[in-house]
Amino acid sequence: MGGEDRVLVQRRQDPCQRGLSRVTNASVPLAAAAPIGVFDSGVGGLSVLRHIRAQLPHEHLLYFADSGFAPYGDKPESVVAERSLAVAGFLIANGAKALVVACNTATVAAIKVLRAHYPDMPIVGVEPGLKPAAAATRNGKVGVLATSVTIAGAKFLLLRDQISAATGAQFLLQGCPGLVDRIELGDLGSPAIGALLERYAVPLLDQGADTLVLGCTHYPFVLASLGEVIARTTAREIVLIDTGDAVARQLGRLLAAAGLLHAGDGAAGTPATPAVQGFTSASAAALSGAFANLLGIDAPVREVVI
Repeated sequence: MGGEDRVLVQRRQDPCQRGLSRVTNASVPLAAAAPIGVFDSGVGGLSVLRHIRAQLPHEHLLYFADSGFAPYGDKPESVVAERSLAVAGFLIANGAKALVVACNTATVAAIKVLRAHYPDMPIVGVEPGLKPAAAATRNGKVGVLATSVTIAGAKFLLLRDQISAATGAQFLLQGCPGLVDRIELGDLGSPAIGALLERYAVPLLDQGADTLVLGCTHYPFVLASLGEVIARTTAREIVLIDTGDAVARQLGRLLAAAGLLHAGDGAAGTPATPAVQGFTSASAAALSGAFANLLGIDAPVREVVI
C-alpha cells in the first residue's frame, strides 16, 4: 500500500463540531504526511502517545480522549465496540492514515471489528504485556493489573491460556475498579490512588508475583505511587511491564511496510498542521492540562460531540 492507496471511511459534514451520527461512505487518500489517530477512554493513552512521539518524531498526531464516555472498563464489550467505531470514524474523517487503539479495554472489545471495517488501514491495539512478562518472571508468577472488562475478555483469556501453556507462567488477574477514574482526576500522588493501588497490588505480591503487568494505559502515570506500595509490601525486586514502547515499534513497522512513514517537513520547513492535535468528548481544559502535566507539551484541544 502506497501513498496513492485509498480506503473507505465514514464521513459526515463538519465532524469536528457535530461528531458522527449520520454517515456515508467516502474514499479518502492515505498519504505519509497525514496524521496518526490515537484514542483512549481518557488521558491514559497519552502514555502510549509519549512513546510514539519519541520513536516517530516526524509524525503528526491526533489524540481523542473520550473522557465524556469514560470509563470504558465498566461497560459491556458491545457498547465499547460501538463507541470505538464512532471515535475511529471521527479520526479517519479528520484525515488519520492509521489508528492506535491506546486502550486495553477498547482493544479487547473492538480491535477485530475495527480491522474488519478498515482492512487496508494500519491499526495497532494495546494488549497487556503477558508475553514479555512471562519472559521476565523469575518464579513463574505474574500479576496483571487491568480493568474488569480487559481481564474478562475472551481474547485476553485466550492469550493468557496460550502463553501460560507455552511458558508455564501463572497469571494472577486483578481487576482495578475505580483506578482509571482517579487517574483521570489528575492528582496522581493522591492518598486515594495510593489506597487503590495497595488494595489491588498487595494481594498479587502476597501471592508471590515477581512481575506486574500494567494492563491499562492509564497505569504508567502512577508508577511512583505503585513503587511506594511495592516498597512497603516486599523487599523483593518486582519487574513492571509497560507495553507502550512495543506499541510504538509495531506502529512504525506497519507504517514502513505500507509506505506511510513521514520523513519530516525538512530542516527549514514547518508543519502545515500542529504536530499534536487533541480532541475530547469532555473538557478541553482538562485535556490541555493533561498534555502539559503528563507530556510537557502545549497542544491545541477541541471539545467535540460524537
